[in-house]
Amino acid sequence: MKINFKNSGILADIASRLHSINHLPRWSIFVIDVCIVIFSLLLTYFLMDIWGIHDFGSLNTFSTFGLIIAITSLSLWFYRVSFGVVRHSSIRDILKISLSTFTSLVIMLALSYGMYWFDMSQGIEPRKLFFDPPIIFFTLLCFLFLSLFRFYVKLAFIMFLKFKDEDLIKNVMVFGTSDASVAIGVYLNESLKNGYNLLGFVSPSNVKNGTRLLDKKIYPIHKILENESREKKLDGILFPDEEMRKDDNQPIINDLIQHKIKLYHSPLKSFSEETAQEKKEVRSLEIEDLLYREEITIENDEIRKRHFGKNVLVTGGAGSIGSEIVRKVAQFKPNLIVVLDQAETPLNDVKLELSKNYPDINFVFHLANVSNKYRVEPLFKKYNFSMVYHAAAYKHVPIIEENPHEAIFVNILGSRVIADLSSEYGINRFVMVSTDKAVNPTNVMGASKRVAELYVQSLQNREGNTTKFITTRFGNVLGSNGSVIPLFRKQIEEGGPVTVTHQDITRYFMTIPEACELVLQAGTMGKGGEIYVFDMGEPVKIIDLAKKMIKLSGFEPNQEIDIKITGLRPGEKLYEELLSDKTKTLPTYHEKIMRAKDDIVPFAQMDICTKDIARATLRKSKLELVQMIKNIVPEYKSQNSEFESLD
Repeated sequence: MKINFKNSGILADIASRLHSINHLPRWSIFVIDVCIVIFSLLLTYFLMDIWGIHDFGSLNTFSTFGLIIAITSLSLWFYRVSFGVVRHSSIRDILKISLSTFTSLVIMLALSYGMYWFDMSQGIEPRKLFFDPPIIFFTLLCFLFLSLFRFYVKLAFIMFLKFKDEDLIKNVMVFGTSDASVAIGVYLNESLKNGYNLLGFVSPSNVKNGTRLLDKKIYPIHKILENESREKKLDGILFPDEEMRKDDNQPIINDLIQHKIKLYHSPLKSFSEETAQEKKEVRSLEIEDLLYREEITIENDEIRKRHFGKNVLVTGGAGSIGSEIVRKVAQFKPNLIVVLDQAETPLNDVKLELSKNYPDINFVFHLANVSNKYRVEPLFKKYNFSMVYHAAAYKHVPIIEENPHEAIFVNILGSRVIADLSSEYGINRFVMVSTDKAVNPTNVMGASKRVAELYVQSLQNREGNTTKFITTRFGNVLGSNGSVIPLFRKQIEEGGPVTVTHQDITRYFMTIPEACELVLQAGTMGKGGEIYVFDMGEPVKIIDLAKKMIKLSGFEPNQEIDIKITGLRPGEKLYEELLSDKTKTLPTYHEKIMRAKDDIVPFAQMDICTKDIARATLRKSKLELVQMIKNIVPEYKSQNSEFESLD
């Protein structure tokens, strides 16, 4: 029967008092340790006297005791045994105790035998400062009692703090029996205030009845799905990162979601040491976790060579992709990163975050529009950039469909300004972030990005150019500003309905870190002029994504949370283009990056086209501007748009 300690008077009061105790100062822990040393010495003296050993050495008892206590205490101080927080003691603290007590024993034996050999060399009766049996026995007792003190203090805190606010503690099981699962199990068992109680482990396969791990039962998954979760009052199952990524476990995860069993996820690194962040790292499973694919391997040495000690410019640096590129680049210790964006508040937010998280990196935060050459060129004059990452762009399809003038200003003219300056100032590499919507575009946003791609490519062969121009294309990014997942999450929080534009619409997804790692990798590849496309994995049906998110939130689709079909938006495709189609790409040495087989338009032609369309934005109508884009990009065919009449 489960006892409710919250109402059990004395225990609840003890738990509350323990919870409010601050860490004791080091000197007080040292005093306690010295007291344990004295107690161990007195107990040794008492037992030795019973066993017929009445002396500890050649000196008088008082002097011998004083010398033993002094040597042992100094050894404890030298190894900083008393410097740790007792309630958080770990195997490292036990190792320190063993080193300290062993060192003190070696010192005492060395002094003892040193005196013995000195007396022999002087031709007098040899003496020993300490006799071997008492000090060896004392050392063992000292190690035992110092370790037990820490063990029982930690155990007391764990036991009583479990009683405080017991109703808030979640009963969980850990999925798997791998090293990562065991590490998480150890953490849940031993860490204080983690908010979780470990009931046992879950095995994806059958196990013998009664099999245990960390003294907790291992349950086969079918038992959990049948009735164990109800019998054990299970609040959820915690998945280590490596178990979450395994393809074989995806059907199990889907079954658990169907049975409305709460799922939690945590990377193993959150259990590497006890910090205040640990509890935050154990979190409810998010849809992003279920869309994870195999971890991408990038060549850090080559990327580090391109960035270490260099000056780097990132346009659109306050956006989802741009800010993550900045974070990735900062890890390679550049000399300077200039973060450029036209959005004031996001730029300030990124400034505060980066200044805090990367205090050793020099940052410059520049508020400007990429299409304004007079605001951007001074940066190129002053900082002598080695790498330019151009991530600034307008990307929301419905908004850009209604405002093609702005798409031309930012996506086309802005890209031209940054690319021209990169060539003019001899930047080593220019890397532009593009989109899968530029492939056979059906909307203004995708078509404007395709024009930018064509112009950047054409610069590669311009006379006198030394910059390597590289373009990267990828699809939808999980969690980016304006993406479907934050929208669905907000709609679920508001009670629905969750809106999907079409029953059969599909999209390719990748995570923000994954996309940015591939951008950095692609930036080190090739000789310039290439368009690199990323392997986006398998397409995801958006309505299935919506259903899974609703179930992860603990609701039933179309019963507790409705799904509403709203119809395709202007310029929206039903299916995105497969970027990694082998008939349209060539392989590279990186399995996740392919090279697109796109023809390069001569620079002279793209120079005239982009100048004409930039001037036209000042006086021409939407229809006239879109017609000019269609003339540059013949494959651009509008869908669900007022511009279909132009095709």
